[in-house]
Amino acid sequence: MPSKITERGTDPAFTSHDAGFTWIAHPDEDMQRASHAVVGENGGVWVVDPVDAEGLDELLAEYGEVAGVVVLLNRHKRDAAAIARRHDVSVHVPDFMDAVAQDLDAPVERVYTDLGESGFGVHELIDNAFWKEAIIYGEHDDTLVVPEALGTAEYFLVGEERVGVHPALRLKPPKRLRRFDPERVLVGHGAGIHEDASEAIQTALSGARRRTPRLYAKAARSMIFG
Repeated sequence: MPSKITERGTDPAFTSHDAGFTWIAHPDEDMQRASHAVVGENGGVWVVDPVDAEGLDELLAEYGEVAGVVVLLNRHKRDAAAIARRHDVSVHVPDFMDAVAQDLDAPVERVYTDLGESGFGVHELIDNAFWKEAIIYGEHDDTLVVPEALGTAEYFLVGEERVGVHPALRLKPPKRLRRFDPERVLVGHGAGIHEDASEAIQTALSGARRRTPRLYAKAARSMIFG
């Protein structure tokens, strides 16, 4: 399977859940890039780190009017600008992601602590020269969205993990994730976790360093044997 497909998704996998819906535009790609539409506390649909796909606009309309598009990782500009222009809304970018805001061909709104009137709080997770990541958490639906530090795609996981820490962060997983106790977690690569999400996250964080050699060995075997 290809690692990443650049064309618009023609056969996306949509999954509805209590917070809105998730889609994987290219189910056959190794990266399993996931995007999300979450419904705000007072209505309005927020589109998070989107990869464009056929049927997306029609499904969004079933959940309500699009309030905005959100980019939570400096590498996840994806199709945010195109979708924002199509729905005549702004792309909302965390305030510490200057380069992302400059690269988007769409109206941009800087986000500090709250995602508009959505009820989702925006929290800085990682901020360095190479990796800038924010997460959002909504108390109204107990949903945490983590775009990259956690994932459920195969290359994130080892052993019995349901969600795993990104391979590049395993030796020093972000401690700020421990403060959240969500019912569900939506990730940028792979399917979301909708049951016992808090327990799955704590398991991932507490064992990340210990399980790192097993994950790296798994990755090496995959490269050698396919």
